[in-house]
Amino acid sequence: MTGAKPVPDVVGPDLDVLFCGINPSLRSAETGHHFARPGNRFWPALHLAGLTPRRLAPDEDAELVTFGLGVTNLVDRPTRTAAELSREELRDGGDALAALVARYRPRVLAVLGVTAWRWAFERPKAVLGRQPERIGGVDTWVAPNPSGLNAHHQLPDLARLYAQLRTDRA
Repeated sequence: MTGAKPVPDVVGPDLDVLFCGINPSLRSAETGHHFARPGNRFWPALHLAGLTPRRLAPDEDAELVTFGLGVTNLVDRPTRTAAELSREELRDGGDALAALVARYRPRVLAVLGVTAWRWAFERPKAVLGRQPERIGGVDTWVAPNPSGLNAHHQLPDLARLYAQLRTDRA
């Protein structure tokens, strides 16, 4: 990857779960931290899922690795909404994600957004949950996107699904 990312990856060795957002919001790009937009439910969902001992703030995203978690994005380009991304950007992001995952080898990759997953990995009929294919050689899940714009899944649903990423090893 060339150049500095507007929101740096939070990765390290021996992660239980690497979360992959779609792309940074404009607010995240301004702050340099993941899921920084007010109304995003990522941070409360992690805590309610029992993945962090307290609710972290976006500017504490680097602390995720101490809890066996990491976070990256499919596409580095910040946008107002993910709908502004092209399918080509998402496919290219999928290739970059596979390389990142192969390098760090988390136990689970969790892509946050089924539509982005479908486009990035050309899986038009994919549904939420464990995927039949492994990306970068690791177990791969698709989970709901925590954006406040995604009203299909409420915070308790997100927390329940995110908790499965660490506990469901079947």
